[in-house]
Amino acid sequence: MNNFFDSFWRAVAYCLHPRVVLWSLLPLLLAAGGVALLGYAYWESAVDGVRRAMEQWALITAALDWLDSIGANRLRAVLAPMVVVGLSVPVVVVLTLLLVAVLLTPAVVHTVAVRRFPLLEKRQGASWWQSLAWSAGCTLAALAALVLSVPLWFVPPLVLVLPPLIWGWLTCRVFAFDVLAAHATPAERRFILRHRRWPLLAMGLACGVFGALPTLVWAGGAAALMLAPVLVLVSVWLYTLVFSFAACWFAHYALAELQVLRSAQAHAHAAVEPLPSAEGAAPLPLPAPEPPSA
Repeated sequence: MNNFFDSFWRAVAYCLHPRVVLWSLLPLLLAAGGVALLGYAYWESAVDGVRRAMEQWALITAALDWLDSIGANRLRAVLAPMVVVGLSVPVVVVLTLLLVAVLLTPAVVHTVAVRRFPLLEKRQGASWWQSLAWSAGCTLAALAALVLSVPLWFVPPLVLVLPPLIWGWLTCRVFAFDVLAAHATPAERRFILRHRRWPLLAMGLACGVFGALPTLVWAGGAAALMLAPVLVLVSVWLYTLVFSFAACWFAHYALAELQVLRSAQAHAHAAVEPLPSAEGAAPLPLPAPEPPSA
C-alpha cells in the first residue's frame, strides 16, 4: 500500500517534468487535430443523420411533439447535436488513450527507469506490436461493454457509475501492460498483473473517474453546443492530462513492484545456492605457530 500512494505522488510530480510535458504535446496535437478535422468534415452530416433517424422513431417523435406542446420546442433543435456529442465522447476518449499509450508511455517509462531504477534490467518481454495488439483488444472489449451498458444508462445512478468503471478497467489493462513491456519478462508481467491486480484496478478506476470529469464541460446543454469547437479542444487536453498522469502512476508502481520481485528472486536464489563440495573446496589455512615464551 505504501507503493500505491508513493507512486501517486511521484506521478503528480512527474507530470510537471519537462520531458513528460513535451512528450504529452504530441498526442494532444494529434488528437485535437484529428477531432477538429473530423468535426469540420462530418459534423453537419452526422447531425442530419441523427435527426433523420430520430424522426423515424415514433416514440421519439411523440416525445418531441409533447415537448413542443408544453413550450420546450428548443429541445428539438439541440437534441440531435447532443446525441452526436454523446456518441463522439467515447471515440475521443479511446483515441486519446491509445495515443498516450503508444506515444507517451514509452518516454515516461524510460524517464522513470533512468531516474529511479537505473539498475533495472530491460528484458523486452513484449514488442511494440504486442502492446498495440493488447491495447486494441482491450479497447474493443471496453467499447463492447460500453455499448451493451447503454440501456442501463437510463437508470440515473448507473449513468454516473458504469462509464467510469469501464474506462477504469481499460486504463488498468492498457497501461499495466505497456509500462512492463520493455523491462519485464512475460512470466514477471503475468505475476505482477495477477498478484497486484487489485491495486492496479484501483489505480485504473481512479483514473477512470478522473477521465469522466472532462465530460462535465458539456453540462451546459445548449449553451455548451454553441462553444462546441472550444470545448472539444478543452476536453481533449483534459483527457491527455489524465492519461499522462495514469502513465506516470502505472510506471512508478509497476517498475517498483518489478524491482521488489527481482530482489526477492535474487535473495531466494542466494538462499538455496549449493555449498562447495569438500573435494573442490580449498584447504583452510593452518594457524600460525605461537612464538615460544621467554
